[in-house]
Amino acid sequence: MNTNVKHAITFVQQEALSCLFPVLVFIMLALSHLFTGILPRYDFMLMACLIIQAMLYYAGIETRDEVLVICVFHLLGLFMELFKVHFGSWAYPEFAYSKIGGVPLYSGFMYASIASYMCQAWRRLNLQILNWPGHAVTRTIGLLIYLNFFSNHFIMDLRYGIGLFILYFFRRSVVVYYIKDRAYRMPVIISFMLIGFFIWLAENIATRLGAWKYAYQHQAWQIVNYQKISSWMFLVIVSFIIVAELKLLKKKAPVVLKLEIGD
Repeated sequence: MNTNVKHAITFVQQEALSCLFPVLVFIMLALSHLFTGILPRYDFMLMACLIIQAMLYYAGIETRDEVLVICVFHLLGLFMELFKVHFGSWAYPEFAYSKIGGVPLYSGFMYASIASYMCQAWRRLNLQILNWPGHAVTRTIGLLIYLNFFSNHFIMDLRYGIGLFILYFFRRSVVVYYIKDRAYRMPVIISFMLIGFFIWLAENIATRLGAWKYAYQHQAWQIVNYQKISSWMFLVIVSFIIVAELKLLKKKAPVVLKLEIGD
């Protein structure tokens, strides 16, 4: 087996381990209907997510800092859920005791699972960043994206305008990751697109399992609108910016890192 194949297998293994939190959440979603006679599904999911989080932490799979980042994402996600459900973007039709404003508390863990994946992948693959835009630029873009998730209910959706800023400011940004001490790199924008696409695929599975429903899925399940790929991509960008900024600040690393990149 040549080196490239070995590295590819290692990469897939590390990515799979990084996805442990979301995979366990999906497994619980698939099994949740078996417990509806004992506990409402959404309440079961909240308990399951809390147990999963505790297990990952006490098993040493997630660090204290990573759990704190995940908690921040849970709150940001829950706040957006409350807003979006109020305006009818999607709904959680089933009964639950742990619902606030029509939103079950477990829903924040769907966003937290994205943060978990990013933190895990960052550590396992020893991610580094080349040509990261300045802190002011990235934070402004992240804030604009997050605010647009709310403002598009009142004014024109600005995602495509923000997308042009992203293409310009991140055009030279590269993610460097290591496999067995060998460095590889990928344009940051490509990584945003790939992660957003795979989350969209996961969303189709989640809605099929009844995690939530869009208006057009109430009568019968349908594939999630393709436009949601861009929505997830923008959410990934916000998530990546938050995690990257925290990592860079904690390490006190320079914005531009010079590394030797393997072929």
